[in-house]
Amino acid sequence: MNIKMLCVEDDSQIREIIYDYFTAKKDHDFKITMAKDGLEAKEMIEENEFDLILLDIMLPYIDGFTLCKMIRQKNDVPIIYLTARTLEEDVLNGFKTGCDDYISKPFSLATLYAKCIALLNRSKGTVVNDICKIGQIEINLNTMNVYANGNEVTLAPKEYELLLYLVKHKDWVISRETLLDAVWGYDFEGGDRVVDNHIKKLRKALGSAASQIHTVFSKGYKITE
Repeated sequence: MNIKMLCVEDDSQIREIIYDYFTAKKDHDFKITMAKDGLEAKEMIEENEFDLILLDIMLPYIDGFTLCKMIRQKNDVPIIYLTARTLEEDVLNGFKTGCDDYISKPFSLATLYAKCIALLNRSKGTVVNDICKIGQIEINLNTMNVYANGNEVTLAPKEYELLLYLVKHKDWVISRETLLDAVWGYDFEGGDRVVDNHIKKLRKALGSAASQIHTVFSKGYKITE
């Protein structure tokens, strides 16, 4: 697997050890781009496409939380926070901003690598030739057509974006706050009930395939096979 990874880290020593460890691996070909602050990372993300982003939180110019929100307005690239901030409120805020995993420093390089590969496999595993398929649900990423049990269904734009986000993060419990940020934008001023209302409409449109979308009490939603 050829992987384009962006590592956003202001500590040069950590950047170096991550680069050396990942590029020395023979099972995957990592092409790693380094950014030393949030502003530099933002410019790189605007000019390039990445398969994975390792993101520190305490960064000069633009902090990791803010940068993650900005990224989530445009794409669903897998993001792993790699940070010294270990308080539970920081971890919860990290997932609220849209990250896929949260790793605290000091960390094991072997564990970090394993989590990166698992996340990449999961994020890429549902997409084949621009067709995103999970269970009875199929999405054509080029035409934006959606099929449930082989029948085309009509979705409003927000319902389509909700479905696509859930499918690309299959088996993950996604909070209402994360879905709000991902679909409506982090500056949306409405409440999270708007997510529930659109999920209800989405389920109705999907018919029997709606059973793949699960409500996780007090947490949010997830989609499964």
